[in-house]
Amino acid sequence: MISPEIKQVIEDRGVKLYDTEVVTDNSRKIFRIYITSDKGISLDKCSEITKIISPLLDIDPPLQGEYTLEISSPGIDRKLTKLEHFKNSINELVKIKLNSDEKLKCKIIKVAGKNITLFDKKSKEEREVLFDDIIKAKTYFEW
Repeated sequence: MISPEIKQVIEDRGVKLYDTEVVTDNSRKIFRIYITSDKGISLDKCSEITKIISPLLDIDPPLQGEYTLEISSPGIDRKLTKLEHFKNSINELVKIKLNSDEKLKCKIIKVAGKNITLFDKKSKEEREVLFDDIIKAKTYFEW
C-alpha cells in the first residue's frame, strides 16, 4: 500500500514503517500508518510525518475515493502480522492464536527462518511454532 519512495521518506525522518491498515468508521475510510522508533513515537513526530507524506499521498493515493490519513505508534499491545514484527519483539509477551484454535500466552525467545521459539507461560516450557500456523498475534503488557 505504501510505495518504496514514501517508505524511504518516513525512514529519512528517523522512524520505521511498522504497518498500514484501512478501517471504516461510520462509513468513513481511514488509512492508518503505524511508525516505530527505538526512542518512542511522539505526537510531534506523527504530525511531522503527516505533513511530509500527505501531499505525496495526494499525488499517489493508497485508496480509491476519500479517506482520512492517520499516523500513530502501533502501541504497547500491537498486532504482529509479519515475521519482521516477531523478530523485533523478541523478549516481549504475546498472545497467539494458532490455526489449530490453540491460544497461547508466551514470550518470544527467538526467530529463525519461519520458526518462532516461545516460552509458554502456562506449561513453563519452550516450544516452537511456525509463522504460517499463526492466525493472530498481539503483544501485551502485564501490570
